Amino acid sequence: MTAKEAVKAMARGIKRVYPDAEYVLVPMADGGEGTVQSLVDATAGKLVTAKVHNLLNHLVDADYGLLGDGETAVIEMAAASGIQFINAKTANPLVTTTYGTGELILNAIKRGAKKIIIGIGRSATVDGGAGMAQALGARLLKADGQPIGFGGGGALAELAQIDTSQVDPRIAKATIAIASDVTNTLTGPKGAAPIFGPQKGATPEMVKILDRNLHHYAEVITRRTGQSVEKLAGAGAAGGLGAGLLVFTNAQMQHGVDLVIAPTKLKEKAADADYVFTGEGGIDFQTKFGKTPYGVAKACKSVAPKAPVIVLAGNIGRGGNSLYTTGAIDAIFGTPAGAKSLKQALCDAPNDIAQTAENVARLIRVSNYSKRALKNNLVLIS
Repeated sequence: MTAKEAVKAMARGIKRVYPDAEYVLVPMADGGEGTVQSLVDATAGKLVTAKVHNLLNHLVDADYGLLGDGETAVIEMAAASGIQFINAKTANPLVTTTYGTGELILNAIKRGAKKIIIGIGRSATVDGGAGMAQALGARLLKADGQPIGFGGGGALAELAQIDTSQVDPRIAKATIAIASDVTNTLTGPKGAAPIFGPQKGATPEMVKILDRNLHHYAEVITRRTGQSVEKLAGAGAAGGLGAGLLVFTNAQMQHGVDLVIAPTKLKEKAADADYVFTGEGGIDFQTKFGKTPYGVAKACKSVAPKAPVIVLAGNIGRGGNSLYTTGAIDAIFGTPAGAKSLKQALCDAPNDIAQTAENVARLIRVSNYSKRALKNNLVLIS
């Protein structure tokens, strides 16, 4: 379900109990899959389709969002460089490239975008953002002055020079926010190749080659630009795309959900809330490290501290109850109605969410009645 579909399902269920309440629907995301659609929906923006090269250099149609302000674009790198374009036979981060992601950035800037939010989840590349840089106009050259080509992480071994004189000057004027909570470095034991390479099809031998090539890439960058990105937290995100963006654009790393809160005006809309409902497919101990429900809860509590925050989740995983100690989330409810297969759960999700939201609303109504009717509090658990 998209975030918009999920919030509509919640509202549909609550309205069965409180038909006359005022409902403010704010589709949210945290920089991962669905961020483009959430921000387009929340800001009355529009989707733009561009013909770009995917990670295997095949032409594809990829969508990104232009938000309602007309100056902000939101891009998911997976639209051009995502794992959906490869399979078990074609997965090879020695050749996959982020070139198409760079083409999307350039397309957005040519359309007048002055700020770009980039979600970097679901990538299948480990090229350090080299392909992205090439699409923006950077020339990555061998020792003889010839281009290294568009060979992904494998081609970086031949890199000797970087020429940025042909990069579109509008790139430097645009601000780019990288929506990522990843803190991995570009190289080393916690670097892009050993941590993310196997997920993208890298064999143990490929991991060694990629890590060595990224180290060489970082050394050339330092010689050419004076920037040292190899051990920067977050540089290894999305197979090193984090490093490429930090070097070749005016980019900064930010928590994904924080980037979504501002353009959706979540805090302004939550200021008068009596109750806040939010949710996610799965919730567990990791949720407090930048996931959507926790970001929403913190933002809303900052402007409406007395409003209970209620989370609906398709799955409540290990450590979910630890969220109660944060003071931001007041109640968590699982939504599936009974045991069922994943396929059936996905099919039933809209109705299950609506039914759970209705049940919570009925509990709220009973609780509010009890507060008025009783002088003493009594809780009977049977």
